Amino acid sequence: MMLDETENKETLIRSAVEKRTVGIVGGGLIGSSWAIVFCRAGWNVRLFDSDKNALNKAEYFIGKQCDLLTNSSGYSDQPKSQKNIIYTSSIEDAVLGADYVQECGPEILEVKKDLFQKFEQLVKDTCLLASSTSGIVASKFSESLNCRQRVLVVHPTNPPHLVPLVEIAPAPWTSKETVTGTYDIMKSIGQSPIVVKKEIQGFILNRLQGALINEALRLAEGDYASTDDIDCAVRDGLGLRWSFMGPFETIDLNAPGGLADYAARYGQMYREMSVSQSSEMKWDVNLIQRIHKDRRSMLEETKIEERQAWRDQSLAVLIAHKSKLDKQSKKFE
Repeated sequence: MMLDETENKETLIRSAVEKRTVGIVGGGLIGSSWAIVFCRAGWNVRLFDSDKNALNKAEYFIGKQCDLLTNSSGYSDQPKSQKNIIYTSSIEDAVLGADYVQECGPEILEVKKDLFQKFEQLVKDTCLLASSTSGIVASKFSESLNCRQRVLVVHPTNPPHLVPLVEIAPAPWTSKETVTGTYDIMKSIGQSPIVVKKEIQGFILNRLQGALINEALRLAEGDYASTDDIDCAVRDGLGLRWSFMGPFETIDLNAPGGLADYAARYGQMYREMSVSQSSEMKWDVNLIQRIHKDRRSMLEETKIEERQAWRDQSLAVLIAHKSKLDKQSKKFE
């Protein structure tokens, strides 16, 4: 529901005390997706955007995605949980009394600095402050804050309500209690958190993804395979294994004696390949345009949104199936 501008702020404070409350700052796709994650877990959600049109779009998106989850994954309480979301164009109302704030603003350092300075003035002393940034380390926007020990990055995988991985990336001065508390929150709302132990550009997910994308570009640039065949190698090959295990477990299971045996068998091959993979990929404009043209020959630009909906539907089905596999895999722990 949209928050009435005249609503008494004591009501917000009382609501926050009765149930854990998250303030989500930014009503775009990531912020809207975070809202689904938190409301699904039973939190009070305050979703802020200064653009009321963006809030209307967010409400529509959340409704559609909740319907998708209900129909695909059996989340029968999903529509009811939307009542936990308040949409507001007041940043004060969004973070007032919140236990946790998830910033989802533009990837612009000065904007993030301004937002976190506002948070510092508005939130209670126990509130944890997180950014969804994909590439700006926490130290760059938290250094001058008095509350910097409570600030960190919590970078989701897009979209977080369908893909549960989140990267918890603290600054050097972020307290251990903040990291632990944030980790516990993410686990409790159904996400799959990992901790980035020290700051690095791109965190973990984008560095792994970047390595694969850069090699895909390198292969396309050398005309070793068509763009669709390169996609197929991941989609129908690596991606099937990687949907339920990571690279280390993959190679551990690909040799009779485990990971060390695999390294003994294939390590030299990978070392030799790494020589040709170590050059910088410049993301050449002409190469990007060629690949873009290939993609448009397979998917018209007007159908991208439709394909995105298909992707989300497929992810919802996959994550429901994967949750069953994860339960079965616990017998190996």
